Amino acid sequence: MATSNGMMHIGELAERSEMSLRSLRHYDEIGLLSASGRTEGGFRLYTETDYERLILIRRMKPLGFSLDEMADLLRIIDALESGSDENRRAELRAELSGFVEQTITRREKLRRQLEMADEFLELLRTR
Repeated sequence: MATSNGMMHIGELAERSEMSLRSLRHYDEIGLLSASGRTEGGFRLYTETDYERLILIRRMKPLGFSLDEMADLLRIIDALESGSDENRRAELRAELSGFVEQTITRREKLRRQLEMADEFLELLRTR
């Protein structure tokens, strides 16, 4: 349930993102997705921005990115959004380009796996 200040409890974030509470707590523990606040009782509170960050993480999972790679990408995105100087922005964009290339390669691998799954399904259906 959302709080009066527009923040949401971990249960709502889990439900909206279709992720487990365990994953969200783990991401908080390792610094991948920290809660933006806490209730007086110590319960985690998240913003819409936190939700968007979590969705980015969730989209990386099926592509096989490690938690460290996810953290690296989030660091790059955060630095680009913070208004770094032009030299640093160029370095960050180069790092981001590396992620784009990896994503293209990983997506192609998933596409091939899906084709094989479709072929297998068709074999089963024709039995």
